Amino acid sequence: MSTEVIVAPLYQGSEINTNNRLRLAMGPASKKALLSCTATNQMDPARTKLTTIETKRIISVLDETIRKIELVTLLSAAAYNPESLEGLLEDDIIKAVRDHEDFCNTLLELDNLVKEEEDELAESGDYRLQFLVDEHKHSLMLLKEEVKGSARNTLRIFLLNLQAGEILRTQVVGRSEEANIFLQALIEFRGFVFEKLLTSPMEEKEKNQFMEEISLQEKKDSDMIHDLEAELSSTMKSRDSEMEKENFVIQELKSHLHQVLKFSENHLLRTKQEAEKQQKAELRASQARITKIQQDILKLRNQYHSIIEENRDSEQALRKKKYKLETEIENWIQKYDTEMGEKQTEYEELDEIHTEEKAQLAELKEKHAVLVQEFVQIREERLITSKKKLEAEKELALMVRAATLIQAFWKGYLVRSMLKSKRKKKKGRGRGKK
Repeated sequence: MSTEVIVAPLYQGSEINTNNRLRLAMGPASKKALLSCTATNQMDPARTKLTTIETKRIISVLDETIRKIELVTLLSAAAYNPESLEGLLEDDIIKAVRDHEDFCNTLLELDNLVKEEEDELAESGDYRLQFLVDEHKHSLMLLKEEVKGSARNTLRIFLLNLQAGEILRTQVVGRSEEANIFLQALIEFRGFVFEKLLTSPMEEKEKNQFMEEISLQEKKDSDMIHDLEAELSSTMKSRDSEMEKENFVIQELKSHLHQVLKFSENHLLRTKQEAEKQQKAELRASQARITKIQQDILKLRNQYHSIIEENRDSEQALRKKKYKLETEIENWIQKYDTEMGEKQTEYEELDEIHTEEKAQLAELKEKHAVLVQEFVQIREERLITSKKKLEAEKELALMVRAATLIQAFWKGYLVRSMLKSKRKKKKGRGRGKK
């Protein structure tokens, strides 16, 4: 993982055409909406909730990752703007955030130094700088591991203190654009994984087949649109030529119309006289038709009353059937309410048990924290005792060695003094003999 991935994106402060017939039948917007609606209905999973523990664990891991990234990407902004958190977070938490930001700044400075040294090495060709560059690279790798550890420790503090994490998310503003893009990509990936987990293999196969059919249909539609556009252009050209011809014909017809108007006045008088004669004949015929229609109305009215009687009988039978169905539905509803009441009671009992176990867990955690503190204290006391014991053993060994040296020196002194006294006695005896 490069320095840019560790620091730069996540730790930057606030200072990531159809023809006329198709247009009349269906416009592009309506057609697109219809295809989108059909594709959505076909591609939506049949299930809306996860059923297996494994899938729920996958989604929970993704949610936890997104939550951690949200916190990590705000650490730099919190370090640059500590006044926004003063009085809201504890001093040790703010100190941990500042220490982590110091690690990140040191890492960036060291990375820039390594790049400058590499550029200088490439330009000058002096390979005596290679040792210095390698040493700085090694320091850079170690510093990266320290930054990772610092990020884990700081994140662990906020995860253990949920209130502090919530304050960091709500009070601190200044996440970088790259971090926002990364978070958005994670959220989209979570949605994609959630949809994939809801989709069964059969649904996936049907979805792929449906997408292939849609792509083929879209290709056919585009080809047809291209052909229709070519046909439309040719039709427009022929229509323009025809309009020119029709304009010429219209001019001729206007002159002819003027002559026809003069002729039509005489013809209109004759037509009016003939129309009056025809109106009288049709009036007599219409009176006969009215009489016949009145007779038909009486006949149809009788049929209407008989049909009403039949419909009343059928309506009564349907009402009885409806009452029977309503009674059955009400019985089913009562049965459902009873079963749901039992389930609700069982759920409340389980919830009480869960609450009690949760309280026991909190109590055990408190006891565990106390035991851990006592263990650390005992271990420190044992370490101090062992150090004192080791110092005492060293001092005893030194005293034993000193005593041994003194005894050896004293024994040597006694032996030399005895030897001297023996020599003196021998010398005295020799003189007496002489």
